[in-house]
Amino acid sequence: MNLRANFDRQGLLPLATKRPPISPATRMLYGVGSLAFGIKDNGFNVLLLLYYNQVMGLSAQLVGTIAMIALLLDALIDPIIGYVSDRWHSSWGRRHPFMYVAAIPAGLTYLLLWNAPSSWSHPALAIYLLVTIIVVRSVLALYEIPSSALAAELSDDYDIRTSLLSYRTFFAWFGGVSMAFVAFIVFLRPDIDHPVGQLNPDGYAHYGVVASVVMCVAIMVSAAGTQRHIPWLRQPVHRAGGLVAALKDMVGSFSNRAFLILLAAGVCSAMAAGIQITLSTYFNTYFWGFDSDQLSALMLGVLAASILGAAVAPRLSRHLGKKRSAIALWLLSIVFYYGPFVLRLSGYFPANGSPLLLPVLLIAMTISLTLIVSSSILTASMLADVSEASELSTGRRSEALLFSANTFAQKCVSGVGLFVSGMILTFVHFPEGAVPGQVSAEVLRDLALTALPIQAALYLLSIAFIAAFPITRAIHEANLARLASRE
Repeated sequence: MNLRANFDRQGLLPLATKRPPISPATRMLYGVGSLAFGIKDNGFNVLLLLYYNQVMGLSAQLVGTIAMIALLLDALIDPIIGYVSDRWHSSWGRRHPFMYVAAIPAGLTYLLLWNAPSSWSHPALAIYLLVTIIVVRSVLALYEIPSSALAAELSDDYDIRTSLLSYRTFFAWFGGVSMAFVAFIVFLRPDIDHPVGQLNPDGYAHYGVVASVVMCVAIMVSAAGTQRHIPWLRQPVHRAGGLVAALKDMVGSFSNRAFLILLAAGVCSAMAAGIQITLSTYFNTYFWGFDSDQLSALMLGVLAASILGAAVAPRLSRHLGKKRSAIALWLLSIVFYYGPFVLRLSGYFPANGSPLLLPVLLIAMTISLTLIVSSSILTASMLADVSEASELSTGRRSEALLFSANTFAQKCVSGVGLFVSGMILTFVHFPEGAVPGQVSAEVLRDLALTALPIQAALYLLSIAFIAAFPITRAIHEANLARLASRE
């Protein structure tokens, strides 16, 4: 009995004669689930190091090392989740059981992350952070990896996939930015005991409550909103074999040349973005001298960039193709991001406190992030196109396994970003408990001159890998035709 007939027999879905269209509503419901991943990623990248370093008192190097240890475990856990999801048999399909199961644990574990026990010793607190990070990221991977794989299953159309991932990327950025905005404007407010709002521990606890509820609801809504498409999704082929067969399958899927190119590009860009995002709070607070209200204004720029970037990517994909568009966008984003730093270090930029500083930075940052959002959408859509190429060579559909590597690359943002950022802060002797306006100019200059070249080198390396990606629109359509002839 096929999956659709099984659904109809059990009355789980109404009988339909043809596959439902991938309507704008479907694309929105699919994308809304990434609010959870966006909130988690933004919290890890923007707030986690500041919270555990400047508020809870752990060294920046220790926090970064803990994040790196958790990342190494992710390298083992994520492919297992992808492999199991690709081969899962149930009346609810391959993806939705995992998505539903992840919802409540994701919210609860994220709540624990921002309610660290203040009375614990530093060694105990470090263990608490390590365990919590591992659990949070593993539970969210149960949702994120199967959900990501749906983009390659809901449609095989070259442009519709880009549109689906535009919604997904928009909601990820929107979720992260919106919660960061709420954190800075509502929760991380100065009081009598904490004149710097970013160092107020109660604010982080309140942020954790709201963020965890939004994450849980977003996952449930997305799973329910895409459920009616389950009868038309791919079914796994029954394959005998144990661990050895599973490892062979993984190696076969991961050995695809196009996949390896995108994996290398994704890891490099994610590491660069991780350093950039993690240190952005330090740069904005200490280098540019912004208070919590000004940081909230910057968050509005990021929100605008997520909207513009999601709108730009599908249009560029249709006219220029995914690869050429992604390369051009990455190069332009580097120019707009590094421009203000180069001008400041050269003495040609508004001084801290100048009324021109915030609007000029806001414009430059919004343009840069718009370009980054668009390029990240295009590279994710390129990964979806690897699914058919992989199936031609292996005979298996391995969407979740392939996207598990993409999820791992995204985790490099927080893992490697926190680790390298912690090492950089230690290298430049950035003080703990630092007060804005009282950090020496030499330390701030060294921070910029150390971090920015590392980021630039990683971004350029990522662009070089993307340039070697072999799948164009024509090749993708040829792959679909070959698969159709086999069926």
